[in-house]
Amino acid sequence: MEILDLARFQYAATTIYHFFFVPLSIGLVFLVAIMETLYFFKKKEIYLDMAKFWGNIFLISFAVGVVTGIIQEFQFGMNWSEYSRFVGDVFGVPLAIEALLAFFMESTFIGIWMFGRNRLPKWVHLMSIWLVSIGTMLSALWILAANSFMQEPVGIAVVDGKATLVDIWAFLTNPQLLVEFPHTIFGAFATGAFVVGGISAYKLMKKKDIELFKRSFTIATVLGMVAGLGIAFTGHWQAQHLVSSQPMKIAASEGLWEDSGDPASWSLIADIDEENKTNNWSVEIPYLLSLLSYNSFNGSVEGMNTLQERYTELYGEGDYIPPVAPVYWSFRVMTFGGGIMILLSMVGLFLLKRKTIMENTWYLKLMLGAISLPFIANTAGWIMTEIGRQPWTVMGLFTTAQSVSPNVTATDLWISIIAFLGAYTVLAIVLITLIVKQVKKGPYKDVEDKPDVDLFNKEAFGQ
Repeated sequence: MEILDLARFQYAATTIYHFFFVPLSIGLVFLVAIMETLYFFKKKEIYLDMAKFWGNIFLISFAVGVVTGIIQEFQFGMNWSEYSRFVGDVFGVPLAIEALLAFFMESTFIGIWMFGRNRLPKWVHLMSIWLVSIGTMLSALWILAANSFMQEPVGIAVVDGKATLVDIWAFLTNPQLLVEFPHTIFGAFATGAFVVGGISAYKLMKKKDIELFKRSFTIATVLGMVAGLGIAFTGHWQAQHLVSSQPMKIAASEGLWEDSGDPASWSLIADIDEENKTNNWSVEIPYLLSLLSYNSFNGSVEGMNTLQERYTELYGEGDYIPPVAPVYWSFRVMTFGGGIMILLSMVGLFLLKRKTIMENTWYLKLMLGAISLPFIANTAGWIMTEIGRQPWTVMGLFTTAQSVSPNVTATDLWISIIAFLGAYTVLAIVLITLIVKQVKKGPYKDVEDKPDVDLFNKEAFGQ
């Protein structure tokens, strides 16, 4: 493998692993804050027990997320030094603010929440967990501001071969950020919801602590439904924005080699032939691509071959078509995964309303397996976002080939890849072991700690 390919592989592997924990932490702490709020207003100990149990799982994921995130910034200097030189004056601003403001905010109020119970006024303790939740979302905002700059560079000028920030307001109101941030946050809410829902489903199948996990399942299912719809709408807005800002990414995500014609059909599945720049066959839904792109049954979408000619005139000779198959299929994995999450949430709400959730073990088994859905969809979404922008690191300004460190050898990269992946494997084993142990232990250390309630009494579920 070439040095550039190794550097890409390393960054992809470490970033995907790190991004398992970012949406999980954001979603879990939001649910814990809801549970703490219910305890504050309803004064029922069951909500306190829920907050403590799910809070422990949040703390585990947060700790691992912090450790894995540190490596991301180091890689900019190790493998992507030319990129760091080009964007350092711009990229450093959101990363510094994220660390000094958002991350310190999260860390401080996590400590207050963990150790302040029964030592602080209840409203102050409740406020602390909400500030943790807000802090996690602010962290995401600043990181996504940096990523959105790579997708759509605004508020900058290139001076002496380097990007320089000249308009912070334009940078923070980047149109790409305005559609990317809410989409990511709803994805995080869905991740937390399906982890809580899946673990609760497992405990309900085992008939352990039914009242607590029934309530947890209800809250998670409601949030899962809201998040699923939020993902769908914000994803639609983001796709429409990409039609104008990154048309090559949209064309690749549709396997669209030639202009679509008017109206444009949406490709459900296709056999992509990248070598000959065509599709051997495609199953298409008429009018749908026009509707998704323009909210109208009319409108054409440019194909990759047309865009290649235009980009060659604009940027010079080069191949501006990204790897089509990964972009095409990652988009479908993401959208189909989101659709399945909405469907499962709808079924869950229906069964909860009919109070038949315990009798439908087939659904509980599905929800246990569905824990993986948001992680798969999140990963697919980021694969599409990053690969679909190739060959650019900063769209239209700086290519990936220009970004790689000139003095890094293949041996250096292999050593660091093996070291990082080995460390991440150990962290994964520790993480899974701790979470499984926490789930098996349950919310109560001893039988005597359980609330005085008949957990098998279905009438209790309506309380």
